Amino acid sequence: MSSWMTNRWYVAAWDAEVDRTPLARTICGVPIVLYRTLDRRVIAMRDACPHRLLPLSMGIREGDSLRCRYHGLKLGPDGVADEMPLKTEKLNKAICVETYAVAEKHRFVWLWVGEKTNADPALIPDFWPCSTEGWTFDGGYDRVGCDYRLLIDNLMDLTHETHVHSGSIGQPELMHAPIETASDGEAVTVSRWMPGVDAPPFWRGALKKDGPVDRWQVCHFVAPSSVIIDVGVAPVGAGATLADHDVQGVRGFVIDSMTPESETSCHYFWGMARNFDVADMGFTARFKRQQSGVFNEDIEILEAQQRSILANPDLKLRAYAIDSGGVRARRVIEKDIRGGPGAPSRESIAA
Repeated sequence: MSSWMTNRWYVAAWDAEVDRTPLARTICGVPIVLYRTLDRRVIAMRDACPHRLLPLSMGIREGDSLRCRYHGLKLGPDGVADEMPLKTEKLNKAICVETYAVAEKHRFVWLWVGEKTNADPALIPDFWPCSTEGWTFDGGYDRVGCDYRLLIDNLMDLTHETHVHSGSIGQPELMHAPIETASDGEAVTVSRWMPGVDAPPFWRGALKKDGPVDRWQVCHFVAPSSVIIDVGVAPVGAGATLADHDVQGVRGFVIDSMTPESETSCHYFWGMARNFDVADMGFTARFKRQQSGVFNEDIEILEAQQRSILANPDLKLRAYAIDSGGVRARRVIEKDIRGGPGAPSRESIAA
């Protein structure tokens, strides 16, 4: 039994990653090839020629079709053969490769894992800050050598910032601020409010002023495999609260979507949507580099953790109070897997 939900939308790529050149990516254990047609539609199909199983991602794109580089079988964007290896051979349209439902939203290419007939675009997670006027959004991608659930654990427990990210976003107050964990169906939320603290370097620069701030972190687990983190600071006395902090200071949403590749590896799509300095493209590029550096610190820890898990099969992960969000997120995943494919609900993060 796999460790991921089925009959769900998963991020397969950033929109800019998929172009006319075939892109190979293994999604939930299945090799997939992605490319765009001349009218820019995204095509996703099994990355294996139905003849001798050479990856189609190694093939030659001809118009909207892919020709296998081994013997020349040509497959159309519907996955059906439209030319045989021998030009004199009668076309056999029974020769085909599996295709997958895809959709584009919030700057991502989403792929439906499960029964294709159940692929409803309305079920794509609602990452509203990535597509809303007055906000800007960008980010990056890393392949990470760990179980995708370890990343969910990491992102739902931000106390690790104090030690792993001490030079950028971490601060000792994170270890003293109480956390609140709540569940509602498949949604899990971990909240932390830090009143009257010194702003860490990044947030001090975003606010463009010194002085004590009220800081918040609200982590949302969004099934099947995303964590969206509402973060920001406001000057003390500005009136911000944990429940209402939209306009008093500077606010962002850290966007994290982890798509399983295998049981011990995943695709990590990350970024940040923000409502400040939205027209400053230079700041966007600089912050993207900074964010990449922060996440590389996480990746170093998580890949080492995965290696240790494999090297110590007789030991189990333990959960403390700080792990409550990750534990509840794992329960959501496990419950869905035990129950089998079902009708997922559309999850949204609070505006």
